[in-house]
This record gives sequence, C-alpha cells and structure tokens, in this order.
Amino acid sequence: MSSWFKRKDKGIQTATEDKKDVPKGLWYKTPSGKIVDTEELKENFYVSPEDGYHVRIGSNEYFEILFDENKYKELDAKITAKDPLKFSDTKKYTDRLKEAQEKTKLKDAIRTAVGKSYGKDLVIAAMDFAFIGGSMGSVVGEKISRAITYSIKNKIPFLLISKSGGARMQEASYSLMQMVKTSAKLAQLAEAGIPYISLCTDPTTGGTTASYAMLGDVNFAEPNALIAFAGPRVVKDTTGKDLPEGFQRSEFVLEHGFLDKIIERKNLKKQINLYIDLIQNLPIRTEPKTE
Repeated sequence: MSSWFKRKDKGIQTATEDKKDVPKGLWYKTPSGKIVDTEELKENFYVSPEDGYHVRIGSNEYFEILFDENKYKELDAKITAKDPLKFSDTKKYTDRLKEAQEKTKLKDAIRTAVGKSYGKDLVIAAMDFAFIGGSMGSVVGEKISRAITYSIKNKIPFLLISKSGGARMQEASYSLMQMVKTSAKLAQLAEAGIPYISLCTDPTTGGTTASYAMLGDVNFAEPNALIAFAGPRVVKDTTGKDLPEGFQRSEFVLEHGFLDKIIERKNLKKQINLYIDLIQNLPIRTEPKTE
C-alpha cells in the first residue's frame, strides 16, 4: 500500500471515548480562557455567563432542560449494537462498544424519550457525543425510526437534537443505510402532518447533516455550533483556499440559508414549544406553573 495511506502518528491523541460531555471538577475553562464555577455553569444551562460559550452537553442535560420537572419515559432504552462485519481497527468494534458503554453509562449514541414540555406531550431524540463521537450506527437509526413511529401513532410532535461526528465507520454501509431509513421515516411523519423540529448542536457533521439534521420543518441551532458535511480542515485541504472567519459555524450557516434560527440554550424550551404551536396553528402556550 502506498505510504500515502499510512499514518505514522495518530492525529488526534485523545480517544473519543475519553471525551466527556459535561464538565467535571470545581472549575471550567472556556476556549476564550474564562474560568467559571461548574455549579454556576450548571445553573446557567451549561453556558458560560462570562462569554456565552455553550458547553457541550448530553441527552441527560437536554431532557432536564426541555421536559417539565425533568419527568419523562425513555423509549427503547435497551437496544445495543451488534458487530455483523466483525470489524476491527486499532481495537475490535465489540471492545470499543463495551468500553464506551462502561465509560459513559450509555447503551449507544442516542436516547429517545417522551414527556411533557410546556404541559404537552413531546418526543425527543437527543444524541450523545461522549459515546464514540456521537457516531450514527444502526442503533441510532433504529431508535430514531422507532421514536418517529411512536410520534405518528400517538400524534405527538418530534424534536431531534443532533450532535455527531457523522456515520460510524465500524458499521460501514449499515451505518450509511440509516440516512435513508431515518429520512424515509421523517417523510412519513410529514405525511401525517406532525411537526418535526431539528436542533443542531456542536458538532453536527457528516451523515447526520446529510440526512435528518437538515430535514426539520424548522432547523434550529445553538450559537457557534459547527454544522457541516465535511469539516473545515478537509474543505481547506481539498480546495487549497483559506476559509472565511466563522466558516461552518451556526451564524455563517444561518446567513447562507441553511438554518432558520439560532437559539440560546436558556431559550430553547420556550422557542421550541412556540414553533410547535405556530406550525400547528394552535394558541401559544406559556410555561405551566409548578406547585
């Protein structure tokens, strides 16, 4: 094989499984160098009060933000991935899955649930980047499909929160088939006249962007999220051109017509429910008062 394809050193030193979505410890340092108390960060929806930086969070935190009183029923919680290709790279895929499950306490890179949001039923599918880079494999596609089926059967709006490095290479074409499968299910959801809100968070790339992340009745994003098919480094290497500032970030993508709106995390619950009401031509709801 040509030396072109041989990599002497690993480009990315941190194993994907070691990257955690939620900050640990007493203090958190944002990319701009601001130091924030982690408790204060949590109370502020994991957004730095110093510079507005949106820290990467997982399904657990999104469910807490969006479901009333954090009450919900998880759907298809026990589905796990198989290894039909007996795939092995630097380690066996089965070992990689086991390690990711032990480290993250998750079964795969997405969780789906149904609960009340602003007093009304909502089905949410939320991806977890901590699990093998939020990669989309058969389990992700199957859980999204089943969640959509649940939405259709019960006539409940559907919200999908994307956070993914793209297709899971260890599942090869099985992974790519999920793009078709989820897109077909979303077409059924549209035919049933049930709202679908897509929320892109940092990062939304590869096969997720090329399928369900861009198919919402409305496509939203959090501020400064990377939203792309191929990432900026690949685009730069391929074109040989310097990229404009903020290339492929939410604000750039919005300006070029691929997004409908950027929503700060503290406003997510209100805005998502507002658009669900608008799409269905229903009276606008407000947050129900808790006892």
